[in-house]
Amino acid sequence: MNSSGFTFRRVREDMIENLLDMGIKDFRVLDAMSQVPRHLFIEEALWSRAYENRSWSIQYGQTISQPYIVARMTELLISHTNSRGKIFENILELGSGCGYQSAVLSFFSEKVDAIERIKPLVEEAKKNLSNLSIDNVFFKHGDGYQDWKKNIKYDGILCAAAPRVFPDDLVSALKPNAKLVIPVGGKDQKLNVISVNEKNEINEEEFDDVSFVPMLPGISEEGNEL
Repeated sequence: MNSSGFTFRRVREDMIENLLDMGIKDFRVLDAMSQVPRHLFIEEALWSRAYENRSWSIQYGQTISQPYIVARMTELLISHTNSRGKIFENILELGSGCGYQSAVLSFFSEKVDAIERIKPLVEEAKKNLSNLSIDNVFFKHGDGYQDWKKNIKYDGILCAAAPRVFPDDLVSALKPNAKLVIPVGGKDQKLNVISVNEKNEINEEEFDDVSFVPMLPGISEEGNEL
């Protein structure tokens, strides 16, 4: 499959059609998804199945989310906007894993601050996005509960791991009218969207049933101690 660009183009188009059928309607999200080669974020042995709507293991007990979930979370994050291109100044991503969701977010923000607690995955994500010439995502090995920049507010926050309850501190990191998209729960999880309006009023909504790895505190240097 290495040299078969046509094959990858076809299956990527099939993925987009599938996302449309599943209810993803924002053309901006579909366009970004169509431009990110998902197969490059997983093991080569799985390339032939890279565009199926399923998650895959990426080592250290972590996964790359299924395309629908990546599209859905991105759609929810930007649904209050209608412009094209880089509509945000800065986005915070927690649990960046191998960098696939980060690559999609890079289409919508001048800058993406991405935090991952497992150091080998940070290095893998940096390599993956460098290979795609994506230079507006800045990865950090850190604790998603506390290691984001406290001196700025974000246009949006997306979390790809599930705390049992969403961290209140994350809400304080949002700009007015910005959103936090985060899975919340233990065995049973819901995709939550928390937004703050210009009067500093907080609104919470629940959407899809989801299944994410738990959001854990602290950092891992090797990934083996998880």
